[in-house]
Amino acid sequence: MSSIGCLPTVNAALNTLASVLLCAGYLCIRRRRIAAHRVLMLSAFCTSTLFLVSYLVYHAGAGSRRFDGTGWVRPVYFTVLVTHVVLAAVMVPPVLMTLARALRGRFADHARLARRTLPVWLYVSVTGVVIYLMLY
Repeated sequence: MSSIGCLPTVNAALNTLASVLLCAGYLCIRRRRIAAHRVLMLSAFCTSTLFLVSYLVYHAGAGSRRFDGTGWVRPVYFTVLVTHVVLAAVMVPPVLMTLARALRGRFADHARLARRTLPVWLYVSVTGVVIYLMLY
């Protein structure tokens, strides 16, 4: 196995961790545990950023992996893959804006944007793991 051969597993682990951190952060803000929410959401952002770097390193060195599934699972896989890729690209600016608003203390604007950003971010993280499980 090459030095980057383990990165798909690392990437799936990072996506799993990001999903857990996002859910925990959401639960904390619902319970008004603001300090914990802040730590968890910053951790989710750092984890997702680390994922992106690892993902780019892997694909720059190894290229793409072909999906060999057949039958009904094939259109399911490509539906998940396409929605994942499109939303992953689209969500970067809203995540950065949501984070920036929180860090600037613009909490009403932050909360309003986060209500739309969180579900998409969570979908992208979870479907990243689903894609890994379907490929490997």
